[in-house]
Amino acid sequence: MPAEKARTEIRITGFGGQGVVLAGHIIGHACAIHADRHATMIQSFGPEARGSSCSATLVVADDEVLYPYIRRPHILVAMSADGYDKYRDELLDDGLLVYEQDLVKPEFKQGQEAYGVPSTRIAESLGRAIVQNIVMVGFFAGVSRLVPEEAMREAVKHSVPPGTEELNLKAFDQGLKYAARQLAQPAVEVERPPLAGVTT
Repeated sequence: MPAEKARTEIRITGFGGQGVVLAGHIIGHACAIHADRHATMIQSFGPEARGSSCSATLVVADDEVLYPYIRRPHILVAMSADGYDKYRDELLDDGLLVYEQDLVKPEFKQGQEAYGVPSTRIAESLGRAIVQNIVMVGFFAGVSRLVPEEAMREAVKHSVPPGTEELNLKAFDQGLKYAARQLAQPAVEVERPPLAGVTT
């Protein structure tokens, strides 16, 4: 069997009700349907779906995904403090952390990049806190550059409930704009001592 090429492993974590699985589905859909790549997703929940810890893992590759489970993610998307605490040590030493900055207070590790977004506040400013996961998807698209932005927008449009497309695309665009502002500044950095606290 041929070896996999350009494999990227992603974990998205949060609590039930934050739309973790939909966020993972959108990213996978964007890769597989709109960006001509391959993607698999596995999801897991705590004892109760809403309010308990949950996560989705994705593998994105240029070729067929032969092993769908992640080993250590290249990217960790943390939408809750519990999720971050549970999975933070999995992230590769040179990985990318994307987090909800009002809910997650990370310990930044040497070698890793980190970008935070107030996705819940941004969603609330649009009138619907429930779309915070779509804000996060837009932010993820901007800072990870894993998938072309237009591919991700198309995936959002085709993955959300009918009649909510306009609101969700606004949420996506707000996340994307926030990412552009963050990228204009240096990422939380590598040269800092391990586990040094940094104000975002």
